[in-house]
Amino acid sequence: MSDLDHRSKRVRTVCPYCGVGCGVLATPRARGAIIKGDPDHPANQGRLCCKGVSLGETLEPEGRLLRPRIADRDASWDEALDLIATRFAEAMALHGPDSLAIYASGQLLTEDYYVANKLMKGFIGSANIDTNSRLCMASAVVAHKRAFGSDTVPGTYEDLEQADLVVLVGSNLAWCHPVLNQRLIEAKAARPELTIVNIDPRRTATCALSDLHLPLKPGSDLALFNGLLQAINREDAVDRDYVESHTSGLSDALAAAGAVSEAEIAEITGLSPRVLRDFYDLWIKTERVVTLFSQGVNQSVNGTDKGNAIINCHLASGRIGREGMGPFSITGQPNAMGGREVGGLASILAAHLDLENTEHRKAVQRFWNAPRMAERPGLKAVDLFHACADGRIKALWILSTNPVDSMPEADRVRAAIEACPFVVLSDVQADTDTARVADVLLPAAAWGEKSGSVTNADRTISRQRAFRQPPGEARPDWRMLADVAIRLGWEAAFAFENPAAVFREHAALSGIAGRLGRDFDISDLAEIDDEAYEALEPFRWPRAKGRSGGRFFAEGGFYTKDNRAHIVPTAWRPCLPATTEQWPLRLLTGRIRDHWHTMTRTGLAPHLSRRHPEPVIEIHPTDAARYGVKDDELASLGSPMAQAVLRVRVTTDTPEGCLFAPIHWSEHYAAKARIAALIPPDCDPLSGQPAYKATPVRIARFPVDWWGIAAAEAQFQPESDYWALARVAGGWAATLAGKDWAEVSPASLGLSAGDNLITVEVDPDCRFNVLTRDERISAAFLWRRTRPKVTAAQLATRIGRVADLDQLKSWFDEACKTVPNPIVCACFSIGEAKIRAAIATEKLNTVEQLGRALRAGTNCGTCKPELVDLLNPSSS
Repeated sequence: MSDLDHRSKRVRTVCPYCGVGCGVLATPRARGAIIKGDPDHPANQGRLCCKGVSLGETLEPEGRLLRPRIADRDASWDEALDLIATRFAEAMALHGPDSLAIYASGQLLTEDYYVANKLMKGFIGSANIDTNSRLCMASAVVAHKRAFGSDTVPGTYEDLEQADLVVLVGSNLAWCHPVLNQRLIEAKAARPELTIVNIDPRRTATCALSDLHLPLKPGSDLALFNGLLQAINREDAVDRDYVESHTSGLSDALAAAGAVSEAEIAEITGLSPRVLRDFYDLWIKTERVVTLFSQGVNQSVNGTDKGNAIINCHLASGRIGREGMGPFSITGQPNAMGGREVGGLASILAAHLDLENTEHRKAVQRFWNAPRMAERPGLKAVDLFHACADGRIKALWILSTNPVDSMPEADRVRAAIEACPFVVLSDVQADTDTARVADVLLPAAAWGEKSGSVTNADRTISRQRAFRQPPGEARPDWRMLADVAIRLGWEAAFAFENPAAVFREHAALSGIAGRLGRDFDISDLAEIDDEAYEALEPFRWPRAKGRSGGRFFAEGGFYTKDNRAHIVPTAWRPCLPATTEQWPLRLLTGRIRDHWHTMTRTGLAPHLSRRHPEPVIEIHPTDAARYGVKDDELASLGSPMAQAVLRVRVTTDTPEGCLFAPIHWSEHYAAKARIAALIPPDCDPLSGQPAYKATPVRIARFPVDWWGIAAAEAQFQPESDYWALARVAGGWAATLAGKDWAEVSPASLGLSAGDNLITVEVDPDCRFNVLTRDERISAAFLWRRTRPKVTAAQLATRIGRVADLDQLKSWFDEACKTVPNPIVCACFSIGEAKIRAAIATEKLNTVEQLGRALRAGTNCGTCKPELVDLLNPSSS
């Protein structure tokens, strides 16, 4: 037996969610693990958000892919890998290297990514390897390369705490990067003079931390920062010494920015001239400024220009590379940075080398002893799936991601994958929307079961360590890739014994990049042995002779051909698709606090689903009245691409003329809530990053004839016009609705086989059925002509109890009188009713008092805005 079978001590590892890269202490148990924040990790210093705290709940074996599958039948690893190698070899022989493609994920470990990139670019000989990081940070990558000559994040997390002004642009930090938000909260408590500005069309949870909220119009960020560049020049705030010594292009950038006047910027952004001047004055007069930007900037058709407009302001003022200042791109995925470091995008080479630079290509080819090298960029994500649809891609390998739910035009992406002659998917879960259209499924080891490294958003490399055995026959992705490469005849190049061997080769290649004058260099670790790799402490790159992790560019040292930063002209132009009478509203998309990507992990954690059991569409009250939709009812949301049905939330947090919907729900968890299906494939022409924040849509009431709730021990998938499924303690629960009362039947839930069906008489317009097994309730279903007052989560509390009809009737009557109690603090599962009771009985007046009384808000802090609203109901 492995040491892991006996291990009970805590294991230091890293959270697999966002790009903050939090350290985790995991103590394995027979089922799951006890999860705590690592107080010694530099990224989080012991803090974890609600998703990190719940990681132990996501380690259940339910739904896991346990062995390879070919065409819906179990297969051996040898059979599956032989088939993949044969089909790949046939495609290369008949159609050339560019007929193959890999679509990877920012959730892979760096070692997985390295092997995939080496196989694709150096041995197959095509750059058709892209990643879901293309959907996340590709525009920031190109903005960095245009400005700095390399994909370098100049600053560190400490700069956020050392700044006197932090400007958040297109970043709901409180929900998407909660631990960084918590660090800012604590920094502001220690230094109240720290000013925080939040630039976002919506009023988000991050506004609770902010001193100033700029609710600019969607898509107008570029005009705002071009105006700031003009103001820097006008107010004589240009750092002339820095600009003259280390940059080029300022005059051209000023000319481009100056084409739009301040009055026009006010009209474009929807911000008053006074608000603009106040913001510009604040930025200019505060030397220590960090401008942190994320998806709201990147996910647009001019996301690269937006990133450069922000960077331009820091370069022109010399506010870069020094303590508490600089532009800061915050990544969305746990290893988006690691993937970029090994060349995991179609447009880049390993170790931050340039794919289109002959010297760089030859250096990598020599190092790998590769038979052929890709000589030009490959297909970016959107184009890659278009190539699947039109027949150019003959064989596709998808690694650890779910493009059928996450890509724009998601319905067409599903059709494209179905059209591709041969598709391999390596993943953890057996039944994802993408798994349903793949030819070969390979069981991947999950978080907690595999070892390697990841790089967070401030260049800190950390070890992710295994603390449990993979179930069934699951394997790490690097191993699968290497085994196929060996079958293709490249054994010497892929004879890696373990992740440490992959890491050593990656570190050695970075030394060549360092000697070629590049930024990424960890060559001090090129000869690290297995024991030292296992014990490797977190460190910020570079790590090489004479170079150690820190800030970049305070004294110049850029990686462009002329060694100067390029201040890039970024001309304003209208970039959003126009709304019309048919499509009058604009859809904004994003994440919510308690879920992650397409919920293949967070959907397994019961207390994460308690706050958000259903997908919602947020709408301003004026628009709700105009289009006839009401709070807590259902609405049909449509674009020219697809339709969705979601629960309505009427709120002034979303501006008039806009809607907001979360990205997380797949067909695994809801009937019609795949938001990416509504998004067209419009991309930034430089980065290939899709625009997820600007789709013209329409909304209408979705009328139904009945409502229902259901709960069961086993996972089920209803058949109705609307349903949303959520994990609850002891089972699964669903909310349902439909247009035909005559179709209501327990059989539509697929759960009656082998169980006894009992009908509970309530009234003519209410049907209540339970299924029993061994005289205990295994499932329960309730349908009404009107919306039940009982929730699906309440109904789920009956599962497993003795099937006593009188008790059920009594429970039902009492449950209908119970006030709903939504979870507010997900970290400690504290509901609204308990918080209201504490406020009333203990006369609590502040968030701090609530924290001392209940612990609410004392971990990741993302519920603090809601606590404020509960303390001050008149302000909400």
